[in-house]
Formats: sequence, C-alpha cells, structure tokens
Amino acid sequence: MNKVILMGRLTRDPEVRYSQGESATAIARYTLAVDRRFNRNNDENSADFIGCVAFGRSAEFAEKYLRKGTKVVVTGRIQTGSYTNKDGVKVYTTDVVVEDQEFAESKNAAASNDGGYSAPVSRPEPSAPGDGFMNIPDGIDEELPFN
Repeated sequence: MNKVILMGRLTRDPEVRYSQGESATAIARYTLAVDRRFNRNNDENSADFIGCVAFGRSAEFAEKYLRKGTKVVVTGRIQTGSYTNKDGVKVYTTDVVVEDQEFAESKNAAASNDGGYSAPVSRPEPSAPGDGFMNIPDGIDEELPFN
C-alpha cells in the first residue's frame, strides 16, 4: 500500500500551470515544511521539505485557497521518477501526489501565525432575534470552498 499523510506549512504560494490540449488540466506544485518529531543534534528547527503535486480540482483548490504559511493536512501517495538534466546528469525525484488536502487550522489561527488566508473576518449579525439564522453578506459565497 502506498499511502502518505502529512501535516505542515506551505513554504511558498503554489505554482500552478495548465496542461495543453482540448481539456486543459490544472497542475499545482508546492512544498510542505513538515516538522520532525525528533530533532537531530538538538536543532530547534528541524523539518523536512516535501514536494507535493496536485491535479485537476485539487490543483484549482490549491491555487485559490492555499498560500505561503498555510497549515494543511495532505493525503496522497509517493511517486518517484527520473530525468536527465541539460548537463546530462540523471536526476531522481520523489513527490507526493495529492489525493486530498484540507486546512489544519482556522483562519484566525493562521492570521495570528502570519500565514495562510489573512482576509478580515467579518461576523454576520443574526437576521432576527431568535430565528437561529445569520445573514450572509453578498459575495461571500464565492469565497467558500463549497457551493
């Protein structure tokens, strides 16, 4: 079984490209900084930097919502490969192909950590006393990751 579960922070904004052809597919690449459970040589900041690649809707989600510093949980599989660079040297690669990704902290926690989504948080007012519903301001439905 090839299954990976990671939790870490993006080291930079995702790099998104689209494939050529009739049905262009989004491809997002980003790197996660994943803290090590046990530090070597008593290093304070001991992390692994793991390359991730997402395709299709997952890539579009990454492009729209993930930013440098965002803490996410990624599940996927390890994929290895190789290519010959312009100097004729064979280069080996290892990436995590993303099958699922989700936020690992709230917007407020991300903002206090100087990472992730940092738009101002507005609290909608209840529409009427006691009805249990809140008014959602116009235009906010475009910001939600579900429709």
